[in-house]
Amino acid sequence: MTDKVKGPASYFPSIEKAYGQPITHWFAQIAGMLDQPHMKIVSYLKETHAIGHGHANAIVAHQLAARKGS
Repeated sequence: MTDKVKGPASYFPSIEKAYGQPITHWFAQIAGMLDQPHMKIVSYLKETHAIGHGHANAIVAHQLAARKGS
């Protein structure tokens, strides 16, 4: 039995489908920004790449959580 993906990662399939790039592409776009405030990075994705708020938030939340865990 497979567990259902929860949290920000649950958005990744729809992000990949909507924007035509693998999720790793979006992680790379913000890699150098992870020391900035969450919403500043979200705004960057929205303004520069026309990513919707929920999708941008999921990308940023996931990467900031991963950074904290490392």
